[in-house]
Amino acid sequence: MAGNTNFSDLTFIGQDSFFARRFARPFARFLAVEAAGGILLLIATAAALIWVNSPWGDSYDAFWGSSVDLSVNGIEIFAGHSLSDFVNDALMAVFFFVVGLEIKRELVDGQLRNPRDAALPAFAAIGGMVVPAALYLVFNAGGPGQDGWGIPMATDIAFAVGIVSLLGDRVPRKLKVFLLSLAIVDDIGAIIVIALFYSSGISTGWLIASGAMIIVILLMRQLRVWYIPLYIFLGAIFWWTTFRSGVHATIAGVILGLITPAKPLQSEDDTRTIARWLRDKPEVFPVDVRYASFRIRESVSVAERLESSIHPISSYAIIPIFALANAGVRINGDILSAAFRSPVMWGIIVGLVVGKTVGITLLSWGAARLGIATMPREMTMRHLVGLAMIAGIGFTVSLFVSNLAFTGDDHSSDETAFVVEAHGASTHAVDDAAVGRDGEPVVLAFAEEPGASSPIEDNAKIGILLASILASIGGLLILSGAGVDDEEDE
Repeated sequence: MAGNTNFSDLTFIGQDSFFARRFARPFARFLAVEAAGGILLLIATAAALIWVNSPWGDSYDAFWGSSVDLSVNGIEIFAGHSLSDFVNDALMAVFFFVVGLEIKRELVDGQLRNPRDAALPAFAAIGGMVVPAALYLVFNAGGPGQDGWGIPMATDIAFAVGIVSLLGDRVPRKLKVFLLSLAIVDDIGAIIVIALFYSSGISTGWLIASGAMIIVILLMRQLRVWYIPLYIFLGAIFWWTTFRSGVHATIAGVILGLITPAKPLQSEDDTRTIARWLRDKPEVFPVDVRYASFRIRESVSVAERLESSIHPISSYAIIPIFALANAGVRINGDILSAAFRSPVMWGIIVGLVVGKTVGITLLSWGAARLGIATMPREMTMRHLVGLAMIAGIGFTVSLFVSNLAFTGDDHSSDETAFVVEAHGASTHAVDDAAVGRDGEPVVLAFAEEPGASSPIEDNAKIGILLASILASIGGLLILSGAGVDDEEDE
């Protein structure tokens, strides 16, 4: 999401100092570029891979597996969980809050507001979720990895939009809006899947408490209480009750985003009137400034203001931290050999790269041919196929769903058995002397470091990384010639 790069000379960054000119302003402009979030995500991913495969790789598992215990007066807030769990359950709730704000904005003022305009990205997203999940199950139905069917359904908005932005005018703006709308509808589907299929041990009491918190927040909104710190406090309680209820805590972030007001209280004309009133006052007092500031600020909706302020935190801090905590996978000959024999990895790659491309293309084309949806005039079949493949970059949300699908269950032992029996060696620490009487290796329990991922998680991560790379390259190759072809046709 591009931001404004105008700098006031009243602040350090707007001054004419060497550091401001050479470092501060260029860095701020970099952060304003759409691809910046994706670049930082790539850097964090590379850092995680280098760290876990370095001589200090054990410290990666030890660090992210370290215990986090938060309590207030004996009340457990977040106890008995690892640092990586804190990132996935708490920090990612902020990311999903921004997703909720983006969905709300699109529903109120964006392309999803008009049902006919929303039809094309909606059908595209449905195809991009159903076909990948089905292809994944072709490889994994009935196996230890079958619960991962939600992994290839995801689209990473930051990566997808960032990759497309690299092509500049070769992809018309309306098509970028189509991709963004598709990804947002895809996020809605992912949220529903997480809530219904990747939440467990539901507690009715805590769920009722979560519902009560939402009612309190809605009543405050109805009474026009606009004190943001109070909403932050109540939102934190709502996150906690949701976390304790068994519904995945990130759903709390989405719900809070969806109930945030997306229409401004103040009209633009009234705002200009207030600004002129302040300008023409013979003497301005602090109370006048506060009054005018509030009225002018309310010409922009709460949702838009929050998205503008929190989006950089989400894109440039939380998502890179998430990648650093989750993208670390050990890569060596045995692990790669096991991964390339794993149906989980192939299900993810085929689902994301082939399933997304085929599903989005076919349902979009079919909906347009049936007259159910309208295809943008600028969109060619090459554009559609290229954007569909770009949507196969599932990275962030795919890693997130992978954690939900394969962490804390008995999948690890199933995949462990497969790896040891198939390759005669484990991908983690195994007693070298443990062989059967016939000299063949036997299945043993893994001696894992705290926070270490299981073989099935490693296979899933490798699949997600490879699929995202293939989708990026394939989509760029398809779209890179689109502008050239259009010019030749003219």
